[in-house]
This record gives sequence, structure tokens and C-alpha cells, in this order.
Amino acid sequence: MPSPDLIVFSALVFVLAGLVKGVLGFGLPTVVVALLALALPPTQALALLVVPSFATNLAQGAVGGHFVALCRRLWPMGLGIVLGTLVGGRLTAALFGPEAATATRTGLGIALVVYGMSGLLGRPPTLPGRLERLLAGPAGLVSGVMTAACGVFVFPLAPFLQSLGLSRAALSQALGIAFTLATVALAGNLLDGDRLSGRDLLWSVAGLVPALAGMALGMRLRDRMQPAIFSAVFLLGLAGLGLHLALA
Repeated sequence: MPSPDLIVFSALVFVLAGLVKGVLGFGLPTVVVALLALALPPTQALALLVVPSFATNLAQGAVGGHFVALCRRLWPMGLGIVLGTLVGGRLTAALFGPEAATATRTGLGIALVVYGMSGLLGRPPTLPGRLERLLAGPAGLVSGVMTAACGVFVFPLAPFLQSLGLSRAALSQALGIAFTLATVALAGNLLDGDRLSGRDLLWSVAGLVPALAGMALGMRLRDRMQPAIFSAVFLLGLAGLGLHLALA
């Protein structure tokens, strides 16, 4: 059994991670792994992440009032995410070897920093309807491959969704739907490779309630923000995540 101090620390980490996810729509895995790795082995920190990540993604995708409309609009992206995640891990490992994950994470980090900072300095690009339909599937496919290769869900998914001009609630819900699909497909990969045990899942349940509580608080905070402030916070979050990936 973990010590009482470790239990309290883990709960506070998941509250903070849920708060970040509630505001930005992403970031829970980064916060959890970065902070829990201070007290636990990285593999155990990752194991603790599985259930809270899936549950918060599912809750985020279900809340907002746009579920049916987003599924109808973005189903090619969702299909691409599932296909890319299922085949991406094996494909990148076969082509580039075991160093693929590290190189991919660094490249993604740099790309996110560039995108986030360029958006803060100018206006984020907006896709017309014709390009949206053309790019939805490829954006999902590439995001799925990146998810399988290095466990990062947000690129090019988050920039693509932001370019659609969605409201704060719809953007958060669209990210939740996409992340849920990616999490399920990634869990399938892990189970297929015998890299996820029942003991890991049971230990992971411990972070569920604090993560959901933190996310609910974060979503309240997000809804109180002015659109311009939310856009700036969203872009700063992407740039901060990118910096973490590039330097980790």
C-alpha cells in the first residue's frame, strides 16, 4: 500500500491535472507524468494515468451539447484517428526502430511551440469548409500515428480543430471525443502487446475522482473566460506542452 503522504500527493496532482484539462481540453497526461515521476517510477506514473485519462476524455466528449453535430461533422477525423493509432505504432517501429518515439516527441514539441507562438503573435488560421472536409481524415490519421508512436494526442489534432472556429465548449468537446477514440485504440495496442496488466488498471482507479473533480472546476473557469483570453491560454498551453516534449 502507498503511504498516506503519497496518496495525498497523487490526489493533488490529479486535481491539478484535471483543472488544466478542464480549461484547455488537454494536458492531463503531461501534468500527471511530470509531477508523479518526482515520487514514483515513470512506468508506475504511466500506469496511474490510464483510467483517469480515459474517464476525463469520455466526460469531456459527452459534455457540451454538441455531441451529435460534432460526430456528423468530424467522423472522417475520428476514423483516421482509430486507423492511425492501430497501425501507427507497428509502422513507426518497423521503419525507424526504437528511437522513433524520442525523435517523434522532440519534433512534435518543436512544431507545437512554433504553432502556439505564431498564433499568439498573429491570428490562428481558419479553414474554409472545403478544406475542412479534405483535411479531416488525414489530420486524424496523422494524429493517430503520432499517438501510437509516442503517446502524444494533440498534434495535428488540436491545431486542426482550432482552425474550424468552434466555440470554447464545442472545441473542448471535439477534443474529448477525439482523445477518447485515441485512448481506446491505444489501450487496444497495449493489451495486444501485454503491456497493460489488471494490477495497473486497479491502481489507476485511485486517480479517477480527483481528476474528474479538477476537470469540473477547470471547465467552470474556462466558461468564465473571455474568448480572446481563452484563445491565448489555449495557444500558450500548446506551446508549453511543446516545450515540455522538446526538452524532456
